[in-house]
Amino acid sequence: MVAVVALLLSAHRITGDDIVLFCVIVGSIILHEVAHGWVANFFGDDTAKRAGRLSLNPLVHVDPVGTLIIPALMVLSTGFLFGWAKPVPVDTRRLRSPRNQSVLVALAGPALNLTLVALAAILFRLGGAANEVNPSFGWQIVFFAGFANLALALYNLIPIPPLDGSALLERMIPASLWPDYLRLRRYLLPVLVVVILLSLYVHVGGTSLISHVSASIGTLWMHICGLG
Repeated sequence: MVAVVALLLSAHRITGDDIVLFCVIVGSIILHEVAHGWVANFFGDDTAKRAGRLSLNPLVHVDPVGTLIIPALMVLSTGFLFGWAKPVPVDTRRLRSPRNQSVLVALAGPALNLTLVALAAILFRLGGAANEVNPSFGWQIVFFAGFANLALALYNLIPIPPLDGSALLERMIPASLWPDYLRLRRYLLPVLVVVILLSLYVHVGGTSLISHVSASIGTLWMHICGLG
């Protein structure tokens, strides 16, 4: 991870703000994944617990490709940060009510992210940071944490497998087809990565589609903080 950051700095592709954003994104993704495991464990599936994944230690959640290689290549080639952590293992068959509780397990990650967004917004507004001309480093962390969690929540709520929002559509799949779908679902991540890469070349108003969406999320977050 140090080598990746050093490479990006030497290539002048990231700034100090980018490093802070990267750090809060990594922390937010870890909490997002652990939330899935916590809720699954509550409903009877201790797979993540037995695998040691209910931990805040980032090393147990790092995916060498998704957390290091892909983000570094994306920033170097496009300037856009994209990546993922190792998904927390969930065995839906061990849930007490698989069809219903799997939806709650899936939505636990975005729900935690939105909770952190609310906390960041409250801190930012009540702390008076919105009125400061040059907010301190601590307020910058709060600001970036809120933005990162808002982006993670909204992106993950898109109803495209394997994103968490797809759980709502999956609930409507007939029970007889559900096991076959779950076997297929694990292979859909590469499809999502290809869609995201293609969105870099679809332009809206002079910028890529994904950059346009990210800018819109940033504008929304600034309004929530009272900055816009």
